[in-house]
Amino acid sequence: MVISIKDYRNAVMGCWMGKNVGGTLGAPMEWFRQVNDVTFYEQELDGNPLPNDDLDIQLLWLIAMEEQGIHVNARTLGDYWMHYITPHWAEYGIAKANMKAGLQPPLSGTFGNPFQDSCGAYIRSEIWACIAPGCPERAVKFAYEDAIIDHGNGEGVYGEVFCAAFESAAFVEKDINTLIDIGLSYIPESSDVTKAIGLVREMHKSGKTWLETRDAILRDFGSGFYFGISEDDIKKGFGGSEIGKEVAANVAIVVLGLLYGEGDFEKALCVAVNCGEDTDCTAATIGSMLGIIYGYDALPEKWTKPIGNGIKTLCLNLGESAWLIPKDIENLSERVEKLAFQAISAYSLPMEISFDKESDLQHDTLFAGAKLKEMYNFSDGPFFSFDFFNVYVDYGTDGAVIGSDGSKKVRLMIQNKYRMPEMLCVKWYTADGFDVLPAKQTWVQMQHDYASGMNTKFFSGIKEMEFELKTEATPGLKNRFVIELTIEGKATVMLVPIILLSEVM
Repeated sequence: MVISIKDYRNAVMGCWMGKNVGGTLGAPMEWFRQVNDVTFYEQELDGNPLPNDDLDIQLLWLIAMEEQGIHVNARTLGDYWMHYITPHWAEYGIAKANMKAGLQPPLSGTFGNPFQDSCGAYIRSEIWACIAPGCPERAVKFAYEDAIIDHGNGEGVYGEVFCAAFESAAFVEKDINTLIDIGLSYIPESSDVTKAIGLVREMHKSGKTWLETRDAILRDFGSGFYFGISEDDIKKGFGGSEIGKEVAANVAIVVLGLLYGEGDFEKALCVAVNCGEDTDCTAATIGSMLGIIYGYDALPEKWTKPIGNGIKTLCLNLGESAWLIPKDIENLSERVEKLAFQAISAYSLPMEISFDKESDLQHDTLFAGAKLKEMYNFSDGPFFSFDFFNVYVDYGTDGAVIGSDGSKKVRLMIQNKYRMPEMLCVKWYTADGFDVLPAKQTWVQMQHDYASGMNTKFFSGIKEMEFELKTEATPGLKNRFVIELTIEGKATVMLVPIILLSEVM
């Protein structure tokens, strides 16, 4: 595929402009369950957009990739999260507290977190689409690493993955329904996000009004908690009470806006905001999606002129990062463009951003391959990638908690990624007073992955090992362990940290 530099820049600028327009439009009604009657901005504007955390974290991801390179993962992004994100509310604060305790993603997003199914992740999907244009598989892999920081294995992850796939594909595919299908192909059919989107499409196809569809969403997926609820919605039984269950309904409202907006930028934004709920996020996401599809040049001046091209931040530590943050969407787009060239080269993506060719957006498929969803197999515990081996740590259904009886089972899944079999030494370094069964040190023969296509366990290059940690003493509040993996005759040392928290926490 080829996208001309002109078309690419127009789409990226449209993305960020649409994000600011939607976020500014929806901000006054944010987190209120009510039907609104919005037709334009309702606040006094001074030529600048309102600050919005939807964009802030993406500015941080921009800085992280500029400083650490394009091969970022959840642990790298998590370090930036702790240093630069100031809010302590909801999943933001819980993820920070968990990472400070030593729990790495995705455990940082699962342990004691009632907000796994909330809206904090899908709102920050656009940067991954813009650095992997027309390559949703790569955008999704970035988005997954991002989302598990504060949503672990929850529905919030599926919300971001869906949006990232849609937005990446929108650089080359312009049909809304096809883009929805592409986004859905990357998330489980059993997820609430998938079901809520399916409900919207069914209601729209059957000729129901947007208000009827909005009510159907709240009836089936509206269990979240909001700052205020209108009397009409209370009478309809949409009281809501369960904190942290908002993402399915709000991603469904994004799709509602796209379908009932009928391709019209203004209508799509206003319909979404008039549904209530997390209005700044739903409108901002629609704005960015249509901004990519239509490009900056096609966005109505009525909406862009009042807020200009500036960027205002809300939840970043400016004392440490003010000089690193882009001041306007032009600078943001220029810096994202540089990252896109890096990503295309580093990951050998099937996309060329060309300075001298016209766009040729022919593609084989933008849908998820069967193998991609395997990434969800590793959503219960941290995943470590070394040069020749992958190591996945499974803490079990109760997570990184050691029982009051002083015992805990931990399962390792180790994969030899290279072409040579190896003898691997697995050695535990434990906290005082702990034993490891069957042994603190053991050897395992790791077959190579040359015949993985045979679908046999022996030739897959993967071995599973289960260990039980035991102590007769009362476990501490935080118990630290390290697994050292070494190869006979090589200097290779792979270290995997293990953290177990006491039940009393």
